[in-house]
Amino acid sequence: MTSTRSRRDRMVAMLAVATAAAIGVSSCSSSAKSSAGKVAIVAYSVPKPAYDALSTAFEKTPNGKGASFSESYGPSGTQSKAVSSGQPADYVAYSLQPDLTKLVPKFVAADWNTGPTKGMVSDSVVVIVVRKGNPKHITGWADLVKSGVKIVTPDPASSGSAKWNILAAYTHVTKDGGSDADAQAYLKSFFQHVISKPSSGANATTTFAQGTGDALISYENEAIAARQKGAAVDYIVPAESILIENPAAVTVKASQTAKDFLTYVLSKPGQQIFASKGFRPVVANVDPGTVKGANDPSQPFPTVAKLTTIADLGGWKTVNDKFFDAKNGIVIKIENEVG
Repeated sequence: MTSTRSRRDRMVAMLAVATAAAIGVSSCSSSAKSSAGKVAIVAYSVPKPAYDALSTAFEKTPNGKGASFSESYGPSGTQSKAVSSGQPADYVAYSLQPDLTKLVPKFVAADWNTGPTKGMVSDSVVVIVVRKGNPKHITGWADLVKSGVKIVTPDPASSGSAKWNILAAYTHVTKDGGSDADAQAYLKSFFQHVISKPSSGANATTTFAQGTGDALISYENEAIAARQKGAAVDYIVPAESILIENPAAVTVKASQTAKDFLTYVLSKPGQQIFASKGFRPVVANVDPGTVKGANDPSQPFPTVAKLTTIADLGGWKTVNDKFFDAKNGIVIKIENEVG
């Protein structure tokens, strides 16, 4: 009797262990499958409307079936630092290339920018946003430094958008034949008219929409997005501007779903979604269609007569050293002088 009960007890125990093991394997498989479908986006604030639309559209594709997204948005430099400090991320997107290259190679593979678009997922240009009806009669850069004009532009210490804005303001002088000294003099006058420097491009738009300032220096796509939301603003694409190139990449530990999402972002449908939110496509032969909120919805992205690129300026290393170095950069010196 004792022997029979002992054998029965051992069999029950073995069955319990086997069942627990099976449950554990099933749980691990389920967890791995769930994790594989997750995409953590850590990005600068401006393209949030585009990524909301992109993630929704991607979930309807075969590769996106079962995908789930988490999103974190903020100033470009701040978001880059967050990832380097350990914030989980599968897909990173920033305003500036240096904010992404800071994550190489520990968090992002060194070959992130070797594809056809060199790692860029969207383009834009710097524009001047004004109140509806343009009461200050602003038509270009020269009008921004006239008496009584108050400017809103983000803080270059945290915002990638701010750097693009400053470079556009500076290079409009040199594009018209002015010297570096002339451009620095203009930039000094420009900063004397700045009354608010929010932490990000999106926050700058909010500040302007709430009534601060006469002119907002911003991305073309941000101006279009504001109008799509019903903001009472107009915008001017000046004859001289700078090409804004925005990078994105997957991290070294990214799921296959995140990799598929990046592929989708660079596909024709993905680029058309970017265009619908006011971004200029980086892929050739993508028809943007009609873009609500653009000055001309049927021709939303006009050619800029005198367009500067970062490559024209020697690349980001040269640009950051010349303009944004914490001790000797042109912008830091001018800001300190203007106060």
